[in-house]
Amino acid sequence: MNNRIKHILLLIVGLIAINFVSSNFYQRFDLTADKRYTLSESAVDIIKELESPILVDVFLEGEHFPSEFRRLQNETRQLLEEFAAENKNIVFNFINPIEEDATRERNIQQLTQRGLKPMQLSVTESGKSSKAMIFPWALASYNDQTVIIPLVKNKIGASQQELVSNSVQHLEYAFADGFSKLIKPKRRKIAILKGNAQLEDKYIADFVKQLGDYYFIAPFTLDSVSSSPKQTLEAISKFDLIISAKPTESFSESEKLVLDQYTMNGGKSLWLIDAVAIEKDSLYNDRGLNVAIPRDLNLTDFFFKYGVRVNPVMVSTLYSAPITLAMGEGSQSQFQHLRWTYSPLAGSSSNHPIVNNLNLVKFDFANQIDTLKNNIKKTVLLESAPLTKLEGTPREVSLDAVTKEEDPKLFNKGNQTLAVLLEGEFNSVYSNRVKPFYLEKAKDISNPTKMIIIADGDLIKNDVLRNAPQELGFDKWTGQTYGNKEFLLNAVNYLLDDNGLINIRSKEIAVAFLNQRKIAVNKTKWQLTNILLPLVLLSIFGFIFNYLRKKKYTA
Repeated sequence: MNNRIKHILLLIVGLIAINFVSSNFYQRFDLTADKRYTLSESAVDIIKELESPILVDVFLEGEHFPSEFRRLQNETRQLLEEFAAENKNIVFNFINPIEEDATRERNIQQLTQRGLKPMQLSVTESGKSSKAMIFPWALASYNDQTVIIPLVKNKIGASQQELVSNSVQHLEYAFADGFSKLIKPKRRKIAILKGNAQLEDKYIADFVKQLGDYYFIAPFTLDSVSSSPKQTLEAISKFDLIISAKPTESFSESEKLVLDQYTMNGGKSLWLIDAVAIEKDSLYNDRGLNVAIPRDLNLTDFFFKYGVRVNPVMVSTLYSAPITLAMGEGSQSQFQHLRWTYSPLAGSSSNHPIVNNLNLVKFDFANQIDTLKNNIKKTVLLESAPLTKLEGTPREVSLDAVTKEEDPKLFNKGNQTLAVLLEGEFNSVYSNRVKPFYLEKAKDISNPTKMIIIADGDLIKNDVLRNAPQELGFDKWTGQTYGNKEFLLNAVNYLLDDNGLINIRSKEIAVAFLNQRKIAVNKTKWQLTNILLPLVLLSIFGFIFNYLRKKKYTA
């Protein structure tokens, strides 16, 4: 009896000890091959010092989701559980905004007004097709601030499975980026260059507004260079990044020296350059044509010294965005989407964090970039499709091109570089040269720095409708959203990255899906197999067991 009591007491003490240890020493194990449930160090750094709650409302909830989006729903929940395991102040809820019929329309309207547009899906299960509506968004709130977090990563031409696969891979970045906006104070400063007839503010408003969530933004004019170049250099050196969006007037030597010494002192820069003067709007005239001519910005030697050359030729490709034109006479005319080879759709096979898992980027009258041999590391970020040709300038460009049948054999120049990243220690453009003004401490070799050159100024340009800027990358005629804004934001994040957030984009996650077609075809076979096979095996076992039992006891 005493031994029995002793064993019971030992069991109780053991259970208490196990409970104490498990409650105080908590550990999670990620056994997946791609470590999808292990948060990146950058993501953990963002939330580790969070001291008040972030409330996350996820609208990816519902009963009739396609199986692919149920996967996205589960992956989102598990990822948020990982964030909550790192910091208990991450609190999340899953909400179905269209569950109640009485509030359904009101909720749809309110969410749409906030920019959370619903998504229509095709649901195919058991060989039957239907439609479903979901809201692939989350709202994160912290200290009276709220940010929108997109849960779906769109890509042109992607199937629903590819869409979900891209979205799952993007999830950690999406949430880490949203939390960073709420928690991390702005520190970096960006100058938008003026003074060389760059794009007007209304044409870059959407992208600048997006940048304002991360950085301090200010215009900076180079006009003062002519009167006070040294003071201009001191002023621009206070910025971490400069952006020149489609300059159309040439740079003076004094301006170039200021920009060169800015780079020598470690300044980052993003250049969107048009080496050819031609606008799509200039074709909408009585004749439907205009002449493309080289544009001299006096930057050839500037970029040549750094290791690139933007050539005054137009990139024409069969893989391009369409142009929308009114075809027909008078009231019988209709808008049609027609092939337009001067709007290349550019992508990348690289897994560089700027372009990894990126939607296609739309260019207009893009130019070709050559890279030159020097000590600078060069990474091609975007390039045209293989079926590409180069058209020299001056050249007449006509809208009649949309009616002509293109010969693929003429598009034989292969992939052409349209955007390139430069990294390293740059040599000054003005080393061993007479400088346009005296600098006491001019540098010939830069601090380690970065620069991105894009051979199309229109890549950053948003449409303007009734004097209101539209979303960058959105084509109102086709309803397509291209990856222009995401690409530019990734580029700026990479140039100014100080917390490694951009590197989360390089994380590769393999998402496996069931083949819905095979499921529909073989559904009955596997149902019967799962029902009958256990019964057959049980019958065989029973027969053998009874046979052996009778044989044993009869003997």
